[in-house]
Formats: sequence, structure tokens, C-alpha cells
Amino acid sequence: MHLLITNIHQLLNVRAHTVLLRGKAMTGLPIIENAFMVIHKGRIDAYGSMDALPEKAYDAVYDAGGATVLPAWCDSHTHLVFAKSREQEFVDKLNGLSYADIAAKGGGILHSTAALQVTSESVLFEAAFMRLQGLMHLGTGAIEIKSGYGLTVADELKMLRVIRRLKEVAPMPVKATFLGAHAIPLTYRENKQGYVQLIIQEMLPEIAAENLADYIDVFCEQNFFCVSDTEKILEAADKYGLPAKLHANQLSVSGGVEVGVKYKAVSVDHLEAMNEKAIHALAASDTIGTILPTAAFFLRMQYAPVRKMLQENCALALASDYNPGSSPSGNMNFVVSLACIQNEFLPEEAINAATLNGAYAMGVEKEVGSITIGKKANLIFTKPIPSVAYLPYHFGTPVVDKVMINGNWI
Repeated sequence: MHLLITNIHQLLNVRAHTVLLRGKAMTGLPIIENAFMVIHKGRIDAYGSMDALPEKAYDAVYDAGGATVLPAWCDSHTHLVFAKSREQEFVDKLNGLSYADIAAKGGGILHSTAALQVTSESVLFEAAFMRLQGLMHLGTGAIEIKSGYGLTVADELKMLRVIRRLKEVAPMPVKATFLGAHAIPLTYRENKQGYVQLIIQEMLPEIAAENLADYIDVFCEQNFFCVSDTEKILEAADKYGLPAKLHANQLSVSGGVEVGVKYKAVSVDHLEAMNEKAIHALAASDTIGTILPTAAFFLRMQYAPVRKMLQENCALALASDYNPGSSPSGNMNFVVSLACIQNEFLPEEAINAATLNGAYAMGVEKEVGSITIGKKANLIFTKPIPSVAYLPYHFGTPVVDKVMINGNWI
């Protein structure tokens, strides 16, 4: 069926061909004013100015009524599969405890681990699928999901099997990342290297045998996994063909950016703590820096120095870091607003970071992330808005009117 969509106020991020955007190029957001689009078999088939609309028959016509249309958000960093919320830790933070303080007393990631280990795969799946459906209604059209709350062989596999089930039922691209190196479980508190070896010798072979992961991740940070630990895990993962996506430089200048670049990571994520050496390393590489502003917002931390990174010609993406402890929201609309308000992204840069570069940050750039013929019709239709800048400017008030996934309204 050929669906003709007419009277689009602005069609955003229109690109005949795509490349990863870096530095100044991130300010370019190609737009067609007063546009039409044709959808066929769930994919973008044609687009252009209404003045150039071909006179031909279509199976159906939808009048967009002056909506702005853009690619659905590509959320390249989430922890969507979890068993329990952690609002008590929210109160602990309000009472003055830091992220590290909470982790030191058995909270944080280990709290989520304890809850997940006693929750069945079916219950985890149902809860995660409900969250995923909610995110689609907010405009997310591709997503990456990490394990990392299991921290045993059986429970990491359980999480990754849940993500595999989500892949099977979700109408949009879903990528799975193995994050066994998320925290050191209590049983290995005095034997971190023993846990690193468990990841390498037992978890990775099982995951590879079942083809459960698209990527490997490590929380490269003080009091978690150091550069040496990270290198051991990445070298082992490379033997199974798993590329890296790293947690890097969230709490300190950890060396995570440099080790990610060294091992040709697809992305290094967080980057709140960056020095000149880390910025230069990222800028000189093909690795994408993924900024997670809602985590910094929720934890009341410093924000990543985006302007410095863009001035050095880094390629940046935006993602939600949706998780129960440090970013309990997957609303990419707020991520884009906060990125402008606190990280000083320009509106065009933020939209590119949350769409096209987000797609590159999880290897789905050939399917989504821009208005390009042949790509999936995963699209956001806004309420009538006056300009591109209105999207991040009008934070907190929904501007998404309708969402299309694979050419179908959801």
C-alpha cells in the first residue's frame, strides 16, 4: 500500500545519503518546508515539496495538518530490563548521600541485582515490554538495552534472553549489550579478578553460544572496573566478535575514553568528566561520544562539556540511560531539551545527536535515524509548532502528537 502524507509543515533531517556527523556538521539539519511523504511497505518511498507532489493515485492519504515530521528518536543507551524501582535511593540522595555512598552500602546497582535475581524471566519480560511500549508512544523508534543487573552467569543470561524476546516482538530495531562488568557482586567483593575471570571464562562463551549480544560494555570507573580490567574483558570479547560500547568518564577521568578508542569502541558513554587528553583522543577516532544528560540531572552532577567536544570535531549522540537508579525515565523529548538547556547543544545538534548519530551509535543507521528513501518509516508527528527550536524549548509539555513505526500508527 502507498500512503501519501500531505501538508507537513517541516520535514526534518532529510538526507539522500548519510554519514556520521561530527563537530560543525552537527548544526546542519536539512529541512523541506510544506512537504509531502510517501510510505510503502513500512518504508519511506518518496518525499518532497507539496508544490512538486506527483499527480498519481495513492491507496490512502493522510493530511498531517501542519505537523512537523522527523525521524523517531534512536536511544542508544538504556537499562530497560530491571525488576524494581529505587525511589528510596532518590530520598537518600535528597538526604545528602552521593552515588558512591549509596553503592558502598549495598545500594545502587547491587540493589537492582538482588531484585532481579529473584524475578522470573517472564515477569521481567512483561515489565520491560510495557516500558518499551510507553517509550514508543513518546517517539522512540530504535533502542539499545543492556544487561548488567544479573552479575551471575544464570542471571546475565536471563536478562539477555529477555532482550532477545523483546527483539522478537518489538516492531522497531532493538540491540542487546552484555554488561556483566557493571558492578562487582558482593560474593566477589574481595576478589574482583575472580569476577573478571568469571565474565571471560564462563559468561562470554555462553552468551556467544546462544548469540545473545550485539555488543560488550564495561563500567570503566574508579571502584568498579579499571582500565586493565576493561582491556582484559574487551580482548576476550573480541574473540567472539563483540564490539564495545563503554561506560566511560562518568564519575572521574577514568581512562575509559582512551581505552574505548584503543579498542575501536562504537561509543563511549556518559563523559561528564573529561580532560583535554580524553577529548583529543575521542576527536581523533571513529568512536562516538554518547551524552546522557538526564543521568547528570538526576544525580546532580556536572554535565558533559559538549561545546569543547564539538569544537574539537567529536561525533556525539544523545541517549536516555533509562534505568531505575540514575535516570528513571526514557523520555527522549526531555533528553533533547535538557541537552540544549544544560549541555549547550544547539537544537539542530541535539536532534541530529538523538536521531542519526544515535542510530550510528547502535549500528542501525541503514534502517533509521533520518528521512531517507528506503529507511523504515519510524516517525514522529508533532502538534503544530512554529520552528525547530520549539521542540527543545517547550520542555515538559508534550509536543508529540502521533508516532509511526514501520509505517503503522501506534
